Parts: sequence; structure tokens; C-alpha cells
Amino acid sequence: MLQDLVFTDTCVSTKSHPTFSFVNIVDHVLLLHKGPIRKFKLSFTGKLATGDIDRWIFHLSRNPVIKEMILYNFEGDFYNIPSCLFSFQDIIRLELFNCLLNNPSSTFKGFGSLKSLDLWFVTLSQDVFDNLIGCSPLLEILKLQICEGFINLKIDAPKLRFICIEGDFEDFNLVGPSNLVDASFDLQVIVDQRGNCNSFGNLLKFFDHQLPQIRRLTIKRNFLKYLSIGALPEKLPKPCQYLNFVSLDMNFDNPDEISTVLCLLRSSPALQELKILVDPEKDHAAVGEVESCLYDNYNCAYTQLRLVEITKISGVKAQLDFIESLLLSSPVLERMTVQPASVDGFLKLVKDLLLFKRDSKRAEIMVLDP
Repeated sequence: MLQDLVFTDTCVSTKSHPTFSFVNIVDHVLLLHKGPIRKFKLSFTGKLATGDIDRWIFHLSRNPVIKEMILYNFEGDFYNIPSCLFSFQDIIRLELFNCLLNNPSSTFKGFGSLKSLDLWFVTLSQDVFDNLIGCSPLLEILKLQICEGFINLKIDAPKLRFICIEGDFEDFNLVGPSNLVDASFDLQVIVDQRGNCNSFGNLLKFFDHQLPQIRRLTIKRNFLKYLSIGALPEKLPKPCQYLNFVSLDMNFDNPDEISTVLCLLRSSPALQELKILVDPEKDHAAVGEVESCLYDNYNCAYTQLRLVEITKISGVKAQLDFIESLLLSSPVLERMTVQPASVDGFLKLVKDLLLFKRDSKRAEIMVLDP
């Protein structure tokens, strides 16, 4: 018995009217289908009428055992999700693209079985977001990308293991102990720096109790700047014992960001792979401050670090000093890959890199074309 229904562009012939044929196909399949539906996926690049999607979701709401709902609204305005979606009490996976999620009815008690939530270009209020997360106790995977309508990102999901967030928020907080093992943060967090200059800097608050199990960490855009605000220890009080992969967007004109990265590296004894994307437009670092924090780093060894990749460097002293400190502090390093931002100074950069001493006899330096 067919339980997974997937409707994509491949359902229709290019010789016929695509939208008309697609709607007819979905109607026909749903009308004739017998038995439970476990998965429903709608991913059509043409524009669909709101009434057609409403009709399909209302039909599915009479199917009590649906486990996966995937709805990609690629063209047109936001699709207003009908309230009957919240009746899918057995749903495990929910993915929405270009949709508007309104307040559920007062009888909604949450998605007790939901394990994976993926929202792309979805508009929802603060209350709806808080209710959706707070009433999904089994949530393990959370992806929020360019969502609007709420400004405070407070996530209380004790079973969460993977998180990927992209967007602008006024506040960000992972509540309580976390089981996260893989996290990606592409965030612009609006903060008042004057209120964070105390013994509890953002980096310390973020890692102290929120990411004890983290294994893979990606920090994009300006989130590193947010983490660099406030007091910064040489090492975190509780090391990231399992963190083996780190990917960062980094500015070398900000000594606080460099110190934050060094603190994170010193606190990650299991780190094996490091990737850094440099902002080539911000490379005029305050040399004295940078040299000071890098000098302290020469006494630290990254005993498990094997692979390093640094892209879009311009070759300024702060960047070269950072690279040299890694080479001198990584006894098992196998390969460092460097890609300059432009051809300007390319030959000089290659010469400088080849002159650096290396703690690892096996380490090779690969310089890619800009």
C-alpha cells in the first residue's frame, strides 16, 4: 500500500499546461488513494492557487496518522497555512517554505511527536514560535532560515541535537542544558554592548552550559562579533571536550574577535578540522593588540588538529601571524589550505607561507588560486 505521496515538477509533462496538469494529478491521487498517508510532499516551482493547496491540506487533515508534511510554496505570496495543520498530532517532520503560520486554536496542545522542524521564509508571531517550540518536547532537528514576525529567539528543546539558524534577532538564548552535537549560527543579534562588559561575556554564557556535547560548530556573519562582547577568559572554564570541527567567518581588524577565536581553539582539545572565511574588506587590524593575543597563543598546542582551511585572506600581518601561530602549535597537522582574496601580492604571500616553520613534519601548505 502506497503511504508516501510526493508531488514535484517531475509529475507533469512539459508538453501540457503544467499547473493545470499538476493540480489534476494531485486531486486525482488524493481522491483515489486508499488507506493511511504517512508522508505528503508538495514541491512545485509553478504558481499554485491558494484554494487548491487548502483543499489538499483539508483532505489530509482527515488522515490521522500522517507523519511528514513538506510544503514548498515557491511562487507567489506567502501561503496562509490553515489551522487544520495543527490537528496533525502524530506528525514527526514538518517543513514549510514561503508560508504564513497563524495562531493555532486554543485546543492546540503542541506536536507531541515532532522531531524535525524546518522553516524557510516563514512568517509567524512570537507567540506562535514560542508555542511551537515549547510544545514539541521530542524536537531533535531545528532549521530556521530567514523567518520573520518574531525577534526573540528563545529555544527550550532539551532533546535538540541539530540546529541551523539564519536571521536577525534582538535576543538569542538556548535554555537549559543542551544535547546539541551539530550547530550552525548565521545570526545578526542586536545587542547593547554596554550591558555586557562584566564577568560573564557572551562567549562564556553561550558555552558554559548550552553546548556541552557539541561536535560540529559553524559561526557565520556577525555572530562571532556578538560572542566577543564582554569579559573573555583565556580558556573556557568547561572545555568543549567533543568539538572536532569548527567553521568561522572572521574579521582580522577586530582584536576581540581574534581573542574569541583563540579562546575557543584553546578550549577544544579534540579539534581536528578548522575552516575560516576572512572578510577581505576588513583587514587593517590593530597590530599591537593582535600581536599580544597571538603571542600568548604560541604556548598552546592543538594536539589533534589535522586540517586547516583559510580562504579570502589578503596577506596582512595579523592574518599571517595567525597562520604562523597555528603552524607552530599543531604537532599533527597534515594540510593547511590557503586561498587569497585576489591576485594582488599573490607571489609574496606564497613566499611568506613557505618560510614559516611548522611543528608538524608532515604538514603541507597548499595555496589555491584566488
